[in-house]
Amino acid sequence: MSKQYDLVVIGGGPAGYEAAIRGAQLGMKVACIEKRVHKGKPSLGGTCLNVGCIPSKALLDSSHRYESTIHDLGAHGITTGDVAIDVTTMVARKDKVVDQLTSGIAALFVGNKIEWLQGTGKLLAGKKVQFTPLDGGEVQTLDATNVILASGSVPVNIPVAPVNEQEIVDSTGALDFTTVPATLGVIGAGVIGLELGSVWRRLGSEVVVFEALDTFLPAADKAVAKEAQKILTKQGLDIRLNAKVTATQIADGKVTVNYNQAGEDKVQVFDKLIVCVGRKAYAADLLAEDSGIKLTERGLIDVNDQCLTSVEGVYAIGDLVRGPMLAHKAMEEGVMAVERIHGQAAQVNYDTIISVIYTSPEIAWVGLSEEAAIAKGHEVKTGQFSFAVNGRALASGDTAGFVKFVADAKTDRLLGMHVIGASAGDIVHQGMIALEFVSSIEDLQLMTFAHPTLSEVVHEAALSVDGRAIHAIQRKRKA
Repeated sequence: MSKQYDLVVIGGGPAGYEAAIRGAQLGMKVACIEKRVHKGKPSLGGTCLNVGCIPSKALLDSSHRYESTIHDLGAHGITTGDVAIDVTTMVARKDKVVDQLTSGIAALFVGNKIEWLQGTGKLLAGKKVQFTPLDGGEVQTLDATNVILASGSVPVNIPVAPVNEQEIVDSTGALDFTTVPATLGVIGAGVIGLELGSVWRRLGSEVVVFEALDTFLPAADKAVAKEAQKILTKQGLDIRLNAKVTATQIADGKVTVNYNQAGEDKVQVFDKLIVCVGRKAYAADLLAEDSGIKLTERGLIDVNDQCLTSVEGVYAIGDLVRGPMLAHKAMEEGVMAVERIHGQAAQVNYDTIISVIYTSPEIAWVGLSEEAAIAKGHEVKTGQFSFAVNGRALASGDTAGFVKFVADAKTDRLLGMHVIGASAGDIVHQGMIALEFVSSIEDLQLMTFAHPTLSEVVHEAALSVDGRAIHAIQRKRKA
């Protein structure tokens, strides 16, 4: 006799574990299938907690502290002796952070009486799920009233730079270098490439970033992308646009990279090469041929706005479906799917999904860029304000960047917020909340922001949309 569940979730990453927990909160009998083994033991949390968002932020923080100690403390009157970095200790700290968080998810499963099935899951016809244990135990068939598919994504590999986990690594391998490479190549100037390149640049690597496109950060507002490229280049990242890697060779522990930049063939040698050209949905052996699940032309699982698939009672969420591959988007989809199953009218607002790049300074945005707003037919008005004249930013030495707002010139409705600067990933949430409540720029202008804070730049940027910023000379505009 097969086991019966109200909900079976395949995948224990951010999307899957949040769905499982919410299901349990709503009184469902829940099983979550997860096959990941990290550092020799089964682990929940998916890519994000194990080899993505969390470990990369731990290394970003460590590298930032190291660089700040060397270059910034003198301005505060603080002197130190020789400063060194112990990469082994840094990586061990990263692993400790990961272990603490993944263990916390396991504890939440126990506390919510969620059955964690360690192995792989496959959706069969009739909402049955085939479970294959990691330990080689007997394959089981589970009966599920509802199923949520949340198997996540994996890095994209490219034939011209095959990953060997030694000289050439993907984003996972770049988290476990044992020494600082003297020279480092990065293929891809996207979020992952810029973040990992920043980590090792701060620790002393000479970093070259190859980007096949001829534009930098095309998804970002142009003003923000231009400022980001200027700042990151000044910091020492050698960003080469319109540079397509055509071949790699490994010899004597070095990687030779052949690339074509603007029609000219070039060659450069590195100690390490990181391949960061994006991610793709992971659906290996996830669906039986007769499961009834329809796919899109891109090979993603076809879902409606509430993540329901072509099979009633089966949902797909996160990196398996349309939209940005972001953990927070996946989490909210997991909660939405479960609440829809429970009969609630839950809905994710995809227009207010935040994007963040955790470089230094951080880059973040929500809503429409100026260019996207114009393309959608809006008559826009914009305003921006620099951190360079903000009291708190000056006091803390975080003066790079600015806040920019995009609004509809006719209705005054806020369309987008864009930030490059200290704590941008946190500050941008103010714009997200405003967008959720369909705020106008005037709403933000009329609010009182505490002094002295970085968020005062948000207020000034909102005021500048109508030429009213106090701490800048504004061009006169018609009343």
